[in-house]
Amino acid sequence: MKFNVNRDALLKPLQLVAGVVEKRQTLPVLANVLMQLQGQELSLTGTDLEVEIVGRLPVDGVEMEGEVTVPARKLLDICRSLPDSAELKFERDGERLILRSGRSRFQLSTLPAADFPNQEETSAQTRFDISQREIRRLIEATGFAMAQQDVRYYLNGLLLECRPQQLRAVATDGHRLALCDRDAPGLNVDSAIQAIVPRKGVLELGRLLEDTDAQAQVVLGNNHIRVVSGQFTFTSKLVDGKFPDYERVLPRATGNHIYADRQALRQAFSRAAILSNEKYRGVRLQVSEGLLQIVANNPEQEEAEEQLMVDYVGDPLEIGFNVGYLLDVTGAIHSDQIRIGLADANSSALIQQPEDGDALYVIMPMRL
Repeated sequence: MKFNVNRDALLKPLQLVAGVVEKRQTLPVLANVLMQLQGQELSLTGTDLEVEIVGRLPVDGVEMEGEVTVPARKLLDICRSLPDSAELKFERDGERLILRSGRSRFQLSTLPAADFPNQEETSAQTRFDISQREIRRLIEATGFAMAQQDVRYYLNGLLLECRPQQLRAVATDGHRLALCDRDAPGLNVDSAIQAIVPRKGVLELGRLLEDTDAQAQVVLGNNHIRVVSGQFTFTSKLVDGKFPDYERVLPRATGNHIYADRQALRQAFSRAAILSNEKYRGVRLQVSEGLLQIVANNPEQEEAEEQLMVDYVGDPLEIGFNVGYLLDVTGAIHSDQIRIGLADANSSALIQQPEDGDALYVIMPMRL
């Protein structure tokens, strides 16, 4: 193996691939990145046995093809520390990989490429093309509501539901729920197909995808999901479990509607959060005709009070929520206005754009 590559061209795919590699490993080879050189293309692969990312880039000056694995973090740190646009020269020398750049020379240990685990080929339940922007939007609109280390392991991930001509993402941690729908004209299925992508896979896929119309192919199998674009291939195992019937928790009737300026509401929540209880993060919303009052207090007897002019006609209402959840939702919605639907003081809130929104959010109330 012997080739030259520009430092800047190598750095981006290497960063994406190295992001999957865990610091603590059960197998030494899992701390490495697999480098495979074929023709004028270099592919880099990193995996933790659950998520695998392959990054591809064109290279010049190929003198000898080959494959080898080298420590991912060390290679990444070396590339980061070298000057911009530096020319890197790689050469395999026995069980070492020599990297030269200018007057710098590095000798990295290697492990055989044959020891590197290979993700099995996905047997496709469904296969479709969709723009990177659409998948990225689904993740940004819902990913924050995934559970973290919940014993209900099926909540520690994102539900992708393939429907005819539509892709839906749903996430919940049991206290809140986020749902987003995007059009997928290439998705031809007769009935809904569900898959739960694990939390780490969702976060890594969100890092990979760009806000462009560039197409990505999604292959959904029984145990894996694979997303392929020109520069990378992402593969993740799926969570083996049944996602709860999320449609049952969507409020059917929300007779009281608050219409407010989203940015002003978000800023008011941010200020009130400063003096909320650090553990429970509760705030009280007191709504009356034309006025929303946000009150937070904590065990030190400190209190924050915010008043906001809103569009509301109905009976006065007082209800408590976790302010962190409210901030997440007001950050995920991009419209100027926001609508909060409430049935009564003990019911969940349904939050969405006033019109033509692609997402909706449900937050359970708190007792304060």
